[in-house]
Order: sequence, then C-alpha cells, then structure tokens
Amino acid sequence: MRCGFVIILLVLAAAIEMLGAQGGAAAKPAAPAAKPAATQGPVLVVETVKGIIEIQTYPADAPKTVEHIVALARRNFYNGLRVHRVAPGFVVQFGDPQTRDMTKRDRWGSGGSGRSIGVAEVKRKHVPGAVAAAHPGDPKLGDSQMYISFAAQPKLDRDFTVFGQVTTGMDVARKLAVNDIIRRVTVK
Repeated sequence: MRCGFVIILLVLAAAIEMLGAQGGAAAKPAAPAAKPAATQGPVLVVETVKGIIEIQTYPADAPKTVEHIVALARRNFYNGLRVHRVAPGFVVQFGDPQTRDMTKRDRWGSGGSGRSIGVAEVKRKHVPGAVAAAHPGDPKLGDSQMYISFAAQPKLDRDFTVFGQVTTGMDVARKLAVNDIIRRVTVK
C-alpha cells in the first residue's frame, strides 16, 4: 500500500514538473488572440534619399483616406516629390506634386492630386510616428499631402485624420530636410 502511494506521488510530481517545463499551458488559460489583421491595412514603403520609412495603414479607422493614399502610391504619384515642410520636434510633410518643379517653390504645400478625400475620418490620436492627411483647413479637403508626427500632438487630434503609423524608419523621418527627394512610395 505504501509503495503504491509513493508511486502515485512520483507520477504526480513528474506530471507537475512536465507542466512547468511547458510553461504551465494546462494550468493557465490560453492567451487572448491578437487583434485581427483586418484592422491593419497595406504598408506604405517610402523610399527617400536618406533611407526607408514603412507606414502601417489603418483602413478600419480611415477607410477612404487609406484607399485614396494607397491608390496614389500605386499610380506612382509620390515618386520624385520633395519634402516641402520640416518643423523640428513637430512634423515632416510631403505629397505636393508642385515640389517636382523648383520654380514653383513659393507654392509648395498648396498642391495635391486634384481630388480631395471628401470625408473627415478623425479618430486616432497623434502619437509619435503617427501619419496623417494634411489639409488646408477642413479634414474633408485632405488629398495627397501627408505628415509624420515627431511627438504626440494632442492639439491636432480633433482636426486631422491619422491614417497610419511609422513602424520602421522614424530615424530616417527625423533626418529629412526640405528639398529631400521621395524616390518612390510602394505598397506591400
């Protein structure tokens, strides 16, 4: 009887040790599943003269904005444009087709693709690395211009559509200067 009890204890100890080695999978509830990929969209790959920036888009929060920007990228709209605005500690901005022409420098920042997004999809906050659609005073008038926030910008949260987040290359974004060329923007 005593021998049987010792064997049961040994079997239980071995089972407990085995569960511990497996991270206690049987004893702990399963971890919650990650957010579904459906909330994330295409990644914009911005190749600049200073390096590459990757931007994860958010079509669940800004479907029309993401659709518009991605369509422009697929049409090679951004290829060869220049950075037209840098405010250290604030933002870097590009997306004006007039920046291809140095004689139009006095108008840089006022151009677009000619077709505004048409809706205000203001939902996300401006955290460091947030990418938002620039506009001339009304979020519905956003078009091709976008900016990358260098820091949290709560004063912009109610007026600008954040449609993406830099996932790689924030160091590159911080190095950009006015006149730097956006070699190309692709979608993956």
